[in-house]
Amino acid sequence: MTVRRVVPNIQSEAAQESREFYGLLGFEEVMNHGWIMTLASPSSPAAQISVMSSDKTAPVTPDMSVEVDDVDAAYAVMQERGVEIVHPLQDEEWGVRRFFVRDPNGRVVNVLGHR
Repeated sequence: MTVRRVVPNIQSEAAQESREFYGLLGFEEVMNHGWIMTLASPSSPAAQISVMSSDKTAPVTPDMSVEVDDVDAAYAVMQERGVEIVHPLQDEEWGVRRFFVRDPNGRVVNVLGHR
């Protein structure tokens, strides 16, 4: 399994202010679904930050997202190891397949792959 990118997720109701603040560091908006906005570096597109009010289809807002090349394999490994699954594997309408797990520090990790 290969990690493609890791994105911190900031829960916030201040999307516009966050866009402006991170813009000062060179980030630009690359995605906005209303409830989640992703900002990326134009010179290094995998360097990203997401700002979300709350997750649209999950009961919790994840602390970070990890994109992998095989989300089904990642899900199987987590189940085999007995890791707490916070949100089950599912396909989302915006083109990702994902699930949430809780890491040893209590952080919720959104593990995803693009379809």
